[in-house]
Amino acid sequence: MAKRKRLGGPLQDYLATSQTTTTPAASAPIARVAGETSVNAAFEEVSRELSSARSEGRLVLRLPLDRIEVAWLMRDRTHPGTEEDPDFTALLDSLRRNGQRSPIEVVDIGEGRYGLISGWRRLTALRRLHEESGEARFGTVLAFLRQPASSEEAYVAMVEENEIRLGLSFYERARIAAKSVEAGVYPDTKAALRSLFASASRAKRSKIGSFLTLYRVLGDAVRFPQALTERLGLSLAKALEADEGGAARLRARLETASPATAEQEQSLFSGFVETESAPSPDPLAKVGTGPEKQSSATQPIQRKSVSASAKHEVCPGVFLTQKEDRLELSGPAVGADLRTRLEAWLRAGSQTKPQ
Repeated sequence: MAKRKRLGGPLQDYLATSQTTTTPAASAPIARVAGETSVNAAFEEVSRELSSARSEGRLVLRLPLDRIEVAWLMRDRTHPGTEEDPDFTALLDSLRRNGQRSPIEVVDIGEGRYGLISGWRRLTALRRLHEESGEARFGTVLAFLRQPASSEEAYVAMVEENEIRLGLSFYERARIAAKSVEAGVYPDTKAALRSLFASASRAKRSKIGSFLTLYRVLGDAVRFPQALTERLGLSLAKALEADEGGAARLRARLETASPATAEQEQSLFSGFVETESAPSPDPLAKVGTGPEKQSSATQPIQRKSVSASAKHEVCPGVFLTQKEDRLELSGPAVGADLRTRLEAWLRAGSQTKPQ
């Protein structure tokens, strides 16, 4: 019987080859180098863009609250806000519900510290909420990093930010103009007004100039400058310009009264304007009827003048006014305590027997 012939040769070689696992060929060195170069270039481009955005103030940073230096600039506001301020209360409620939406502006002053340019109210509100709640979301602040070219540019940025968000009072505007001159940012108040309020009309800058007169007299003794209205402030400035001694009387009145609320302070200012603007008593003198007097038809009308000493400040906050046959005490220091002491003094004087 003939033996079967076994398969072999090329077919066997083909089958054997199909059952073996092929090893992938290694990539060419030039392709690998090109790929790595492309990745590095992409990282460098992203790094440059982030660095550029950060330096140009287009990148929002999240900074710890204790890294922000509020006093880096002289603030245009005397106070960021209190619980009595409805606008500040609304800001607290908004941050509590929705978190911070608008970043503040800061400048890098080195060693991990940042100087505050604008956003004092938001920063203060976040600090208040963090102290009250201890929540981590209130422990940081969103901020744009700015690079002002000069102190003048930084002051302008601060003022413009507040003018847009919540306008300053005229007294606060005059205050920051004077403070920036004191700090050497501007040579005089005229230059300060032109730069800080460049977008304001000439009439508005003129009114701020009038409030400078008031600020030079009262300075930071005004406790509620944000509540001082334009009309009342201009009336005060006018009264002070008309009387050289009025400045000392107004400051003494303010320091003695120490108003605890904005309403009390406004009432004090209004009372001063009324007192200074009131006409001096000037009743018509009675025409004599005796033979030595001229007839009423030919006698010129005589006016009974009251000397300047008839109305003066006898002590801080107390004004004494003479009106014919009576004396009047007026002023912010006139109250129940003064009346009690005055009555006791009068009774003691009436009981003293002449020697």
